[in-house]
Amino acid sequence: MSATGENATGPGLSVAFDGIVKRFGPVEVLHGVSFALEPGRVYGLLGENGAGKSTLMKILAGYEQPSEGRVLVGGQPVAFSGSRDAEARGIVLIHQEFNLAEDLTIAGNIFLGHERRKGWLLDEAWMRREAASALQQVGLDRTPDTPVRRLIVAEKQLVEIAKALSRKARLLIMDEPTATLTPSEVARLFALIERMRAAGVTIIYISHKLDEVERITDEVIVMRDGKLVGRAPTASLTRPAMATMMVGREIADLFPAKESFDAAAVPALTVENFTVPGWARDVSFSVRPGEILGFAGLVGAGRTELFEGILGLRPGSGQVALAGHPVNLRSLGEATRQGLSYLSEDRKGKGLHVDFPLAPNLTLMALEQYARPWLDHDAERKALTQAVETFGIRTGSLSARAASLSGGNQQKLALAKVLHPKPRVLILDEPTRGVDVGAKREIYVLIHQLARQGLAVVVISSELIELIGLAHRVAVMRAGRLVATVEGAEMTEETMIAHATGARHVAA
Repeated sequence: MSATGENATGPGLSVAFDGIVKRFGPVEVLHGVSFALEPGRVYGLLGENGAGKSTLMKILAGYEQPSEGRVLVGGQPVAFSGSRDAEARGIVLIHQEFNLAEDLTIAGNIFLGHERRKGWLLDEAWMRREAASALQQVGLDRTPDTPVRRLIVAEKQLVEIAKALSRKARLLIMDEPTATLTPSEVARLFALIERMRAAGVTIIYISHKLDEVERITDEVIVMRDGKLVGRAPTASLTRPAMATMMVGREIADLFPAKESFDAAAVPALTVENFTVPGWARDVSFSVRPGEILGFAGLVGAGRTELFEGILGLRPGSGQVALAGHPVNLRSLGEATRQGLSYLSEDRKGKGLHVDFPLAPNLTLMALEQYARPWLDHDAERKALTQAVETFGIRTGSLSARAASLSGGNQQKLALAKVLHPKPRVLILDEPTRGVDVGAKREIYVLIHQLARQGLAVVVISSELIELIGLAHRVAVMRAGRLVATVEGAEMTEETMIAHATGARHVAA
C-alpha cells in the first residue's frame, strides 16, 4: 500500500514492526525485529553502535526497504517507496548526520522538495514566514535567508529539527538530536517534545545520553546485534540498568583512573595570545606530555574555531610552539608533519571521506608511508586490518565504504586515521559525539593510554561530565576568550557553567 498523498495532519500514529529482516548483500543486520508503538508516547530507542537502530528507523521512514517482514501504520501494512512517501503519512526522520544543502538558505533547506507555489512561481514570502516560525520554535536566532554554509554545527542541528517541524510530523524520529546542543537548547527542545507529546505525536528518541532518555521518555526499547532484547517503562529502569541491557554485560566505572604527568616538563604545545578574527581573542594555554587538557564552553564560545586557527584551517595570529620550538602552521598537512593531529567535530563533513573505502580513509594523513612512489595496497590493507582490531571497528567487509559503517564505527575509524601519523599532540573535538556507552568507555581508555604513552591530549567537549572524568585540567571559554582554567576540586559542572555563562569570572 502506497502512502503518497495522504493527509499528514491529525493525532500521532500507531506503528508495528512485524518480523523485520534487513540484509545488505550477504550481511544480515536485522534479524526478525517485532514490536509496536502507540500514539502520544515518547520512546527511547537504545543500543550500541551497529545494533540496528538507525537501519530500522530508515525502514520506517522510507529510506530503506525490509528484506523480509512488514511495517504496519494504523494497523495497515505499508510499503513506502521513499522518504517523501513516508512524510506524506507524517513520518519524519531527523538524521544523526546532517542532510542539508550547504549553498541554500535556511528557508530553502526547510522546504527543499516541499516548495510552496503561487501559480507558476515559488511563494518565497510564505516559506520565509513559515521558516521563521519553525526557527523560533527551536530557538535558533538566525534569519531564514541565512545560507546554511555560514552556520556552526549546533545551528545546523537546529535547522534539521526545524525542517522536521515544518513537515507536520505525526511520528517523529530523532536520532541523536542533542549531540551538539547547549543545555539551554536541550531544555528548549525537551519543552517542544512535551508539547508534541501532549498533541498526540508519537516520538522515537534515539540517544546515547542516558540522562536525557531517563528525563524525556515514557518507555525504553533496547536493541542489540540486530535484535530486540527488551523494553520497559523508563521509570522502572536506572541508567546502569539501561546500559547493561544495551551491552549485555555490567558496565564498570566509565572513566579510567587519572594518571599523573610531569608538570615541570616542557609543554608539548604552547599557545600565546592567539586570535581568530570573529571567534577567539588573545587566548593563551599550554599542555604537557601525558596531560589531558579539556576545553569547555557554550556553543559559539569559539573553541573549535580557535583550534582551526592554530592548525592553519582558518586565518589566525599569535605564537604557537611545539616542544618549545616556535612554529607557523599554515595548513593541516603541515601541522600533521610537525606532530600535531586533529579530529574534527564534523565527522561526515571534515573527518572522513564517507564515499571512500576504509583503507584510503585510514591512511590519507600518512600517505607518504604507502606511496614510494606507487601506492602499496597490500600495506594499506595490513594497516586497516590492524586498525579494525585495535579500535574495535565493526564492519562486514574491509572493502566497504566508510558510509556503510554506523556512526560510532565511523568515529572509531576517524580516531584511527588521526592517530596513524603517530602524533605527539592530539586534539579531539567532540570525540564521543553519537557514540554509545560501551564505545565511549573504549575511547576513554584509549585516550588515557595515549596520555600514558606521552602524548599531550586536548579534548573539546560539550559534555561536562566527560571533561571532569577525563581531563587533568579544563579551560573554559566564553565569547571567544579563555576565562578560567579549573582543576581539582574546582572541576565541577556548576563551576564550569558559571564561568561559561559569565556568572563567575576568574582570570585564566
